[in-house]
Amino acid sequence: METKSHVLVTGGARGIGAAISLLLAEHGFDVAAVGTRKESAVSDFLSKLTALSPDSFYIEGDISSGEDRRRIVDTFYDRFGTLEILVNNAGVAPNVRADLLEMTEESFDRVLGINLRGAFFLTQYAASRMISDPQTDLPRMIITTTSISAETSSTNRGEYCISKAGLSMAVKLFADRLAPYGINSYEIRPGIIETDMTAGVKDKYEAKIASGLLPIARMGKPEDVARAVYALARGDLRYTTGAVINVDGGFTLSRL
Repeated sequence: METKSHVLVTGGARGIGAAISLLLAEHGFDVAAVGTRKESAVSDFLSKLTALSPDSFYIEGDISSGEDRRRIVDTFYDRFGTLEILVNNAGVAPNVRADLLEMTEESFDRVLGINLRGAFFLTQYAASRMISDPQTDLPRMIITTTSISAETSSTNRGEYCISKAGLSMAVKLFADRLAPYGINSYEIRPGIIETDMTAGVKDKYEAKIASGLLPIARMGKPEDVARAVYALARGDLRYTTGAVINVDGGFTLSRL
């Protein structure tokens, strides 16, 4: 009997996370999608997910809560027994895009509490359990979604940039620490992706793209990010860890 990989995707029921969950389910992975909404609020997504992968399921939880983080991972293990792939995708933008000199401590704490602190300590706990899992030939890894904002300044959402820059270093730290256990760590760095998070500034981004911002002259789709995650999840880059994979339409190219 073929052994399936089991995948935990945070922020896994909307936007980029939903695209990741559905694509992996389509290709035979068992997926637990994590989100903060009630299960009844994600019923359409869940129907699609289980149609592709009947054993897949949804976990309601908030990664900014230590209690929830442990419950999320424990619930996953109760269902699947082993964790091959963790996809850290949950993240938020500031509620208000405030100038750097006007950013509030409350906004800073909220954004970093979810994007950085939550993802870091979820990974810490998940990794401690993954280390004890039985060894198999399945690829084992932690994939973390950051952003071009990890290196690109946006002074009206500095807390977001700081959270993603910190998360980028966390990817490298886990790559270093977990390599002896056969667990790789990767960073997926999306660019301007068409999601709920960018809906309010879509016109601005599209105008910039039309003016030559990107070599690939369109906003990205959640599916573009999902395909990069799938390439990693199926084990195509096993001799790579700590790597950054830009899914950004060429934004980070140096151009004259």
